[in-house]
Amino acid sequence: MDAVFPLVFLVAIIIGLSLFFYFIPLGLWVTAYFSGVKIAVFRDLVGMRLRKVAPAPIVKALITASKAGLNITLNQLETHFLAGGNVHRVVQALISADKARLGLTFENATAIDLAGRDVFEAVQISVNPKVIETPPITALAKDGIQVRAVARVTVRANLERLVGGAMEETILARVGEGIVTTIGSSIDHKSVLENPDNISKVVLSKGLDSGTAFEILSIDIADVDVGDNIGAALQADQANADLKVARAKAEERRAMAVALEQENKAKIEEMRANVIAAEAEVPKAIAGAFRSGNLGVLDYYNMKNVMADTTMREKLAGSMSTKGKAGKEEEEESAKKPKK
Repeated sequence: MDAVFPLVFLVAIIIGLSLFFYFIPLGLWVTAYFSGVKIAVFRDLVGMRLRKVAPAPIVKALITASKAGLNITLNQLETHFLAGGNVHRVVQALISADKARLGLTFENATAIDLAGRDVFEAVQISVNPKVIETPPITALAKDGIQVRAVARVTVRANLERLVGGAMEETILARVGEGIVTTIGSSIDHKSVLENPDNISKVVLSKGLDSGTAFEILSIDIADVDVGDNIGAALQADQANADLKVARAKAEERRAMAVALEQENKAKIEEMRANVIAAEAEVPKAIAGAFRSGNLGVLDYYNMKNVMADTTMREKLAGSMSTKGKAGKEEEEESAKKPKK
């Protein structure tokens, strides 16, 4: 029993000291004291433990800010930590912004950090501008020739518009749209190849960084290349389409002509049938006239003579016209032959 009591007492002392140094981190207090940062042991350090806030990152960030000459209080850092922010990155960003004289305040820095943006990286981009390269952008000049361009956009972060401002994707989309519009308004692809800086000037003058978290410093055309002749391909396709339409219309007209010819043939056959039928009625009419006494035998023979005479005259007229044509041809041939 006497041997167990010292061991239990030792364990109690160790547990008590652990709880004491947990709630009262004297090491942090000593570090802050010799760093020139005044913090209260019970009010600040113990209070943070009771508020379930880790004192170490808060105190270290306060010491860093104090050494850099920033006027930041412990309460501000603790409030930002409780809001879910990264106090270390905020202090780093404020120090960099202060050295670069960017005028970044603690409120703006914490707002950027809580918005999910890396505030320290934003400050670095403000100090050292970032170059964004666009993917190959294909546009069509007025002469129908494709032109491919690659641009490098130099941007600087705008800290005032970083919260709620559009990011790099919007910059690339707007620059691509401006390049396509500029190339499309060019007279031909040669003017684009000769003066690629015109694209940069026109696109840069449109204020593409409006409403974004960046400020465009310059737009440089890194590469310009000639693509396919889209205009010629479109014209060829249009010509093929027109040819097909013309062929279809010609086939339609041919089919209509064939149908009309067939219809005319049917009408002619019908007329011939009507003539034959009418001719078949003539003997019947003559026989009826004989029976009724309206036509005599002498009249009938006179009619036959007139018909025969008419037939003979028609034959003579046809033979004479044929001979006349043949005579004219002989005269023309004889005129063409050289005289001896």
